[in-house]
Amino acid sequence: MNRTKGILLVLTGAVFWGIGGTVSKKLFQTYGIDVDWLVTTRLLIAGFLLLTVQFFRKDRSQILGVWKTKRIAIQLLIFGLFGMLAVQYTYMASIKHGNAAVATLLQYLAPVMIIVYLLFRKQTIFTRNDLLTVSLALVGCFFLLTNGSISQLSVPIPAIVWGVLSGIALAFYTLYAIPLLKQYDSLVIVGWAMIIGGLALSLIHPPWKIALKMLPLESYFYLVFVIVFGTMIAFWFYIESLQSLAPKESSLLGSIEPLAAVLTTVFWLKEPFGLFQWAGTACILMMIVFLAMNKSSSKVHS
Repeated sequence: MNRTKGILLVLTGAVFWGIGGTVSKKLFQTYGIDVDWLVTTRLLIAGFLLLTVQFFRKDRSQILGVWKTKRIAIQLLIFGLFGMLAVQYTYMASIKHGNAAVATLLQYLAPVMIIVYLLFRKQTIFTRNDLLTVSLALVGCFFLLTNGSISQLSVPIPAIVWGVLSGIALAFYTLYAIPLLKQYDSLVIVGWAMIIGGLALSLIHPPWKIALKMLPLESYFYLVFVIVFGTMIAFWFYIESLQSLAPKESSLLGSIEPLAAVLTTVFWLKEPFGLFQWAGTACILMMIVFLAMNKSSSKVHS
């Protein structure tokens, strides 16, 4: 029963993540919601909710305890600004200029970027598995972004730039989080990181500066979905799945996230997707599954 529960949790969380990106695109495209405002609001509310879950379900002393050591506090601030905020903002910006499918797939290039980084740092050697991973990523990206035509890109350049930056940010986010997550519960680290990122962006774009009264009723449902289901519950379900599944299994099942983003983008938002782009999507999905089957480390989500 526990294993079945874990599988249902991780699949539900991953689907929420993928659909959340598509719903965000709907908010940008149809209702003119500002990217800065959505990222700020999403981070602040989801972060507060995650810390609330920690308060009622786990070791509540960690919520403030994480700030008692200067070194940890500085690491948490860096993680919140250059990890969490960077990941969330670049991902949403890529969605705004392109679509959720391409943004999600480009973000999933992070494992390849981590491999390259570790090679440069001489912390790993280049294996056959790495060659296959990088090859699938490069071929997948080429088809995804060009639809098989070298002469023109099928995806706007700003969307590609923000998407690649999102992958880089996720690579940093994943590597930098490791020592923090060894010392404190993930809900505490990610919850505070979201609040830190949200507060920092609030200085540039205060969340209360938006005319919500002018928006139609359905837009509020989309906002709630992105903030609660596409962020807070998605992450919580993923973390909870690790109680009954191995990290490798949760990571493998989590690969349904980009598939959910692609399907909802194509069939709900009616975004065009060419034959070669489907082939590129298949390559990147194969890369994700291959990595999940061959890595025992846990995956940290955005």
